[in-house]
Amino acid sequence: MSSSKSYKSEKYDSRDVERLQQDDKWVENYLIWRHDVVDDTLKMIDESLQWRKEYTVNDLTESVLPKWLFENGSLFLHGYDKEGYKLFWFRVKHHTRDPKQQLEKKKLVAFWLEHYAKRDHGKPLTVVFDMAETGISHIDLDFVRFIVNCFTDYYPNFLSKYCILNLKHSAFKIVKGWLGPDAISMLKFTNKSDVQEYISGEYLPPHMGGTDSFKYSYPPLVDDDFQTPLCENGPITSEDEHESKEEIDADTKESGELNEEQNLNQKKMNSIEQISKSEETDKTEIKPKNAKKALTTFKGPLLHISPAEELYFGSKETGEKKCLIVLTNVTKNVVAFKVRTTAPEKYRVKPSNSSCEPGTSLDIIVSLHGGFAASLQDRFLIMAAEMDQSSGAGVPELTQFWKEVPRTKVMEHRLRCHVIESSKPSSLTLKENAFNIPAKTNEDLHIQLTRLLQINKRLQEQIDRCLWFQQLSVVLSLLSVTVVAFCFYLAYTQRS
Repeated sequence: MSSSKSYKSEKYDSRDVERLQQDDKWVENYLIWRHDVVDDTLKMIDESLQWRKEYTVNDLTESVLPKWLFENGSLFLHGYDKEGYKLFWFRVKHHTRDPKQQLEKKKLVAFWLEHYAKRDHGKPLTVVFDMAETGISHIDLDFVRFIVNCFTDYYPNFLSKYCILNLKHSAFKIVKGWLGPDAISMLKFTNKSDVQEYISGEYLPPHMGGTDSFKYSYPPLVDDDFQTPLCENGPITSEDEHESKEEIDADTKESGELNEEQNLNQKKMNSIEQISKSEETDKTEIKPKNAKKALTTFKGPLLHISPAEELYFGSKETGEKKCLIVLTNVTKNVVAFKVRTTAPEKYRVKPSNSSCEPGTSLDIIVSLHGGFAASLQDRFLIMAAEMDQSSGAGVPELTQFWKEVPRTKVMEHRLRCHVIESSKPSSLTLKENAFNIPAKTNEDLHIQLTRLLQINKRLQEQIDRCLWFQQLSVVLSLLSVTVVAFCFYLAYTQRS
């Protein structure tokens, strides 16, 4: 037995084995990618984990890889397609075949995929092969095949589509032969005239007919352009700028109003929260391993954030323009936080820059501003860091704190937007201020409904577990009856 464990420890990275035992979503993605065929799934897991150890995927960082790889600009993440999937660019003209550099370049691919998978919770990517200005010296089929294999063999359920742009070399069409039937449907050969069927012009460079002025450079690593959103009283000034006394007073007044509103909401929902907490306790006692899967709650070292991945907004037809983010401080110190977004002109966030006391929860209301509609490309970034006990939590103290806190001590978590489409208007949709109901009442109802939905999800998971145990009990009972009957049969035959 010990030799078997030793063999596995040599074959796989122990961190991947531990993740496989704890991360149900990861296992589920392998099953989905192999159509729930267990033997095929186990084979993929085996090959994937061996590959991850061979390429030291868990240890790939900027400092490990040569700087020139990042400066080259042949591979990077930037922008989104029309379905909200991140674009993984391979600028083929910046790549040259060199066997001596091949391993390092492949590790760069693994670095970017792992970097994004951890940051955005396994949301699929759209791979863009940009063939503009390429010659035969740039065509490296071995490297292209490696990229394809990463998605077919090593990163399950991680691919949205391949877009091959401006294809001029027939050799590249050999890619089709490397793909299975499912992956072939994800392969899109496009050019300047039809690429916007998949990617909007705002994320396409001018040579593809787009308007994106992005120019790759390094350092730092390419990232989304997160900016400070609007608060209820207008734009919040950057932490790098000097805040006037009037702005500080306005923010302080707003914080006071928010605290009063939160206290009111707290009184209204005591019974709901008690049910929620008791169910969460029961859930932890029953199966702590699955706790992080429950309810889409991200469990970070400083804050638990709910929802974990997506904010749900309605389309212009459905009319839902508000979302709730719940932050829970799981430390023994005050945690400062701020919220940023890639579309600051669209959203109001209240509060967007504040702090959370130890062991308490705080609600953040995200609402669409004016006539704007949410987009699948919109993203939110929640930044958090622990404050010293002696630090104040006022606006001036928070501003100074964010100037001084080291980057390494800041927890970051990202949320994406999901737009709920409706083919026909719902007769149950209530517009804000309909029937002269005050806006605050609607806001309270929204918060209560959100929490009730969370409780409902917990109950559904408990029901699923009960059904599983019930089925297991039936099977065990049948086995017991079979064993008893067999024993009676043996006793009878021996007597006769």
